[in-house]
Amino acid sequence: MTLTDQRVVVLGGTSGIGLATATRAAHEGAQVVVASRNQRSVDRALAVLPTGTQGYVADLTNPTDVSRLFQGLGPFDHLVFTAGEPLALMSVDALDLAAARTAFDLRYFGSLAAVNAALPYLRPGGSITLTTGTANHRPNAGWSVASSITGAIDALVRSLAVELAPIRVNAVSAGVIRSPLWDSLPEDTREQMYAQLSASLPLGRVGEPEEVAEAFTYLLRSTYATGTIVTVDGGTLLA
Repeated sequence: MTLTDQRVVVLGGTSGIGLATATRAAHEGAQVVVASRNQRSVDRALAVLPTGTQGYVADLTNPTDVSRLFQGLGPFDHLVFTAGEPLALMSVDALDLAAARTAFDLRYFGSLAAVNAALPYLRPGGSITLTTGTANHRPNAGWSVASSITGAIDALVRSLAVELAPIRVNAVSAGVIRSPLWDSLPEDTREQMYAQLSASLPLGRVGEPEEVAEAFTYLLRSTYATGTIVTVDGGTLLA
């Protein structure tokens, strides 16, 4: 299947992996819609995405806002959820339960709410692609919340693939990617993190958003893939 004239909705599609996925899908002929909670971010994305791309503001942690978004969009073919914040890292003995719940709100419950709101508008032959990570397979100390989130999304993908069949449900599991997700860190801290991680990886570098976008568009096109999690991590699970 090609993406020509397929309508693709990318939640979190205004920066990083989401923007790269929206760009690639549009270049493959898709009619792309992007959404995020920040109007300036939407405006910046529309300035670089192909003409005809639509952009909307929605708080993806607010189910009412998400339902309103899909009601306004109407029928479409593919849902991609790439919205996220930096992984919540905290030790159990210093647990901030409110922060842990907030982390789950966007990455896990945001995904679940988006699927719920999108279902009535997904056309036959459509698909849902979520975003997970490698933290549940290679946790470190202080990663209990982050690992729990990615593990929950992995389980969600498999469950939804059964429950929503024949709608295809998949996910992309990304390693550390050089993206605006980490912009809240001071530049020297961020670059030090990239360098340390690069030294530990078989490929010797962290990834780029465009490399992960290839996995997303593959899953959009792959009509026989469901319940599948495609890992794009530079060899993180091997390190």
